[in-house]
Amino acid sequence: MNLSVVIPLLNEQESLNELYDWIVQVMQSNSFSYEIIFIDDGSIDGSWDTIASLSQKDPQVKGIRFLKNFGKSQALHAGFGVAKGDVVITMDADLQDNPEEIPEMYDLITKDNYDLISGWKKKRYDSVIAKNLPSKLFNAAARSTSGVKLHDFNCGLKAYKNIVVKNIDVHGEMHRYIPVLAKNAGFNKIGEKVVLHQARKYGKTKFGMSRFINGFLDLITIWFMSRFGKRPMHFFGLVGTLLFIVGFCFALYLGIDKLFIETKGRLIAQRPEFYVALTAMILGTQFFLAGFLGEIILTSKRNKERYKISEKIHLS
Repeated sequence: MNLSVVIPLLNEQESLNELYDWIVQVMQSNSFSYEIIFIDDGSIDGSWDTIASLSQKDPQVKGIRFLKNFGKSQALHAGFGVAKGDVVITMDADLQDNPEEIPEMYDLITKDNYDLISGWKKKRYDSVIAKNLPSKLFNAAARSTSGVKLHDFNCGLKAYKNIVVKNIDVHGEMHRYIPVLAKNAGFNKIGEKVVLHQARKYGKTKFGMSRFINGFLDLITIWFMSRFGKRPMHFFGLVGTLLFIVGFCFALYLGIDKLFIETKGRLIAQRPEFYVALTAMILGTQFFLAGFLGEIILTSKRNKERYKISEKIHLS
């Protein structure tokens, strides 16, 4: 199979038939063998009924339905798990991503041997204040902290080698950072392609200020995980050891001063250095224990269940 098109969605019933027709037209005109995998992330508007209807007339349409809204990252994770195509395309269901971009992205993966191609919505049709400006700030921060030089991390239109999606763990809200996850997994040939962005035709955007804030918090998380995720003791242990040494030195100074120098008869507890020493040693011990516990957790088995599926179509 040439292509798997993975489409996470939430309440996009109005656009699904049009999107399906558009994708099929592109697939057939380029003689691709393909599958279209819709992941319904807890829609309440009848999106699943539309997916079921499409699957009845076309066996290439496959579907996964979540019991409730688990988020885009979980939807992508589910789609990646069942995708069979040599190249996996992700795109949004709101008709803002153009399926006509797929053939060129496919060629970049198969002929130019890229591991991942990320779309770049160079010209956007979103609100400047509500989405464009926050997106520019977010992308600048992501470039500087991750080392992945992309202009648009959050573009839903991306192409991957199948091996890439099988070896990255998309969870939480990390879908924004899939290129960073791929790089951390050892896939370094990451490219970018300018893609056509279109104004939303149906429904309302799911973007809000909370997603913008969460994006930056996730950026801090992924930066830390990429630097210290496999060796938490290298961070927490180092900070804890340094703090403990600082506290111990203050305590040692206080002891020597009290025994051999101090003549005023002050209690050690009345001196500010005592509280500096006490605080530094307590914090140092806590940091060290955090690193130690982190190492233990990493060696234990993780619970991989992050979502619950109620129905599947054409998927074993």
